[in-house]
Order: sequence, then structure tokens, then C-alpha cells
Amino acid sequence: MSSVSDGGVDSARRRRRSTAAVKESLRELRNQLSLLNHQVSTQLALKDVDLDCLELIALHAPISPSALARRAGLHPATMTGILDRLQRGGWIVRERAPEAADRRAITVRPLRDRNAEMFRLYSGMNAAMDKLCAEYSQAELELIADFLRRTTSAGHDATEDLSAGTT
Repeated sequence: MSSVSDGGVDSARRRRRSTAAVKESLRELRNQLSLLNHQVSTQLALKDVDLDCLELIALHAPISPSALARRAGLHPATMTGILDRLQRGGWIVRERAPEAADRRAITVRPLRDRNAEMFRLYSGMNAAMDKLCAEYSQAELELIADFLRRTTSAGHDATEDLSAGTT
């Protein structure tokens, strides 16, 4: 009888260790991607936060500056400075929002002219990811993609909770 209950304890212990290993790997991944992004932003003469906002603009354009500030968790005045730098650098354009009732409303969208420069800087990581993904089956890739989507959603929810002061 003891060996059956010990098997359950061992299984629970292995699961806790595996879960801890996944969380640790995600922390290490976050740190490594942060370092990579820092190197890219340095090469492009951008601040780290500028690169983050540029990515959000690329994902959600056209986007209003206030919506971008909310997504980035930044104060609107801070966002104005970031957008000024990105526009001066030729990364984005501000345009009047044609559908807005307020004629002063604007949206932001990325300019594609500088994409090649950014793609070149990320090419090593993209090639490594292609090689890594080639080692997995289609079913495994779908499982990994699902895990990452769900992890991203959990991170979004945790960020929203912290922003709202509910945690």
C-alpha cells in the first residue's frame, strides 16, 4: 500500500519540479529576449521603450496614441515623446483619423521603409528559431504555439490586474 501512495507523491513532486522548470525557463527566455531587443534597439539608435512601442504599433496599427499608451502601460505625455522620436527617426507616421468625429484625432502607423534594417538585426534569431522548429512535429508545434498563446494571455491578465490595482 505504501508504494502506491509513494508513487502518487513522486508523481506530484515530479509535476511540481517540471512546472518550476517551465517557469524558470520562461524567466530565462524573457531575460534573453530583453537582452536581444536591447542590442537591436542600440543598433537602431532607439530606446528600449521606443522599440517596444514600435512593435505594438506594427501589431495594432492604425492605433491612436492614447490606445497605444494604454497597451504599453505608459502615461500619454511619455507616449508623445516616444512618438516624436519614432517619427523623427522615420519609423512611424501620424495621420488624421478619417473616421473620428474630432478632427484633431490622429492615428499612428509604421513606415515600412526601415523594416529591412530591423529584419537584418533579427535574422540570426529568426534563423535559429526556424532550425529549432524544424526539430518538432506539426502536433508538437501546435502544442507549443497553444502554450505560448495561453502564457501570453495569462501575462496580459496579470498586467491588467496590476494596472487596475486588484492584485
